[in-house]
Amino acid sequence: MVNDAAKELANSIFVVVNTTMTVVHDVWHAVPGGSFIWSYIKRSHQNDPFRTLLEVVVLIFMGWYVLRKKNRAPGQPQKLDLKPHEIQELIDEWEPEPLVPPPDDAAKWELDHIPVLLASQGLRTKLIDGKQVANFASYNFLGLLNHETIKEKAIEALHTYGVGTCGPPGFYGTLDVHMELENALAAYVGREHAIIYSQGFSTISSVIPAFSKRGDILVVDNGVSFAIQQGVILSRSRVYWFQHNDTADLERVLRDIAREESSPKNRKRLLPRKFIVTEGLFCNSGDVAPLPAICDLSDAYKYRLILDESFSFGVLGARGRGAAEFWDLDPSRVDIMVGSLCNALAASGGFCAGSREIVEHQRLSGLSYTFSASLPSLLAVSALEALRILDHQPELLTTLQQNIAAVHAVLAKPLEGVTLETEAAAGDNVSPIIHVRLREDVYDVEESEVILQDAVDAAIREGYVFTRAKYIRSQEIKPPHPSIRLTVSAGFTKKECERAATVLRDALRKSLKTKK
Repeated sequence: MVNDAAKELANSIFVVVNTTMTVVHDVWHAVPGGSFIWSYIKRSHQNDPFRTLLEVVVLIFMGWYVLRKKNRAPGQPQKLDLKPHEIQELIDEWEPEPLVPPPDDAAKWELDHIPVLLASQGLRTKLIDGKQVANFASYNFLGLLNHETIKEKAIEALHTYGVGTCGPPGFYGTLDVHMELENALAAYVGREHAIIYSQGFSTISSVIPAFSKRGDILVVDNGVSFAIQQGVILSRSRVYWFQHNDTADLERVLRDIAREESSPKNRKRLLPRKFIVTEGLFCNSGDVAPLPAICDLSDAYKYRLILDESFSFGVLGARGRGAAEFWDLDPSRVDIMVGSLCNALAASGGFCAGSREIVEHQRLSGLSYTFSASLPSLLAVSALEALRILDHQPELLTTLQQNIAAVHAVLAKPLEGVTLETEAAAGDNVSPIIHVRLREDVYDVEESEVILQDAVDAAIREGYVFTRAKYIRSQEIKPPHPSIRLTVSAGFTKKECERAATVLRDALRKSLKTKK
């Protein structure tokens, strides 16, 4: 009797549950998109049941939070009723905190020694006090900043397209001049395709994490720029550093990684993507990477090569195509080439060149490309015109190298306490970025910065602008020793370059004598 009653109750419950589920199923599928959501839930639960449990808990918490009774603290009034004079008293007594903390002594010292320009930063500019100066501080390798033809093209583009695109490249932000520039860059460097970014700094810091993810391997020169360091950090990959431009140490690192991967405990790991990351021309030291040896090692150990040519594009090689041309290598040996439109082409932004697959992957995976407004048309046109000038006037590169040699001839003369770091791996002084450093075993960082800044200030009084190389030391992987950075340009004459180097050398000698 009891069993029959239990069976009848169970049957009734089953009927109710079945009817309810049927009604819910019919109503759910009647809602637009309901079937899609239901199939998603089933697939999600099948792939990861824990995720389903977590989502249910979150939904329950959200419902509880929305529906819960809002309790006030005991004795708290329902509404704070203030009289007008009381409100005014509170307003008068309120003292807002500064938006940013006041600068410390070090920051004040830095700010006090920054020259302020009254004119645009071309080869020759004017300081706020009206003094005319020659600019050996800005990256203007080919002297194309303020080039009249480029300015005319930029003005035409401004009238045609307006100031900016106000949209990312994938969403109404791509113009015909963008595609023209990408095609021109790819053709010039001898690669299949190219993609342009709207910020030079964030190009390499987006390219690296677009390809290398958690668990992948990055083998990186420890002398790379801050932008590359940020890209390495953002990738969350396994990072191995090798000594600057030391191919023997690079091979040691690659050999150690291969030995580690071949161990029994690592054989079941998923096969990681592996990259070697370096610069064509290092902005922190002014030397050239030994690219042939690096390419040979990347081939031997099955690594892809990411080469940042931000400072070598438009500088190295017979036609300014970069480090691969400088070393007479096939461009295809560099898997991912990254360059800048800022330093040689007098514009802004950056680019990445490679195979079609390399470029198309970044259309959705390059975060700076996907989530930034595209390059303003006037800058794209400026870069395009600068590239045409470089293509039709290769003598600019010859002039640049002659000016570099003239500067080296002056600075190479012995000067006590000063080290010149400009030797390229090829044995030639080919870098337009010249760092002059004090001996690390004699002067510490603080002493060096004061002495070098005194020399920079003295040079400005003589009509030549140089700069101390600036770093965020707390965030640098390997902070370089302080230096004066001199940037050579093809826009100056040989005599101007010799005079600038002489002024810098004399200023350093006087500053060193003063501090002794």
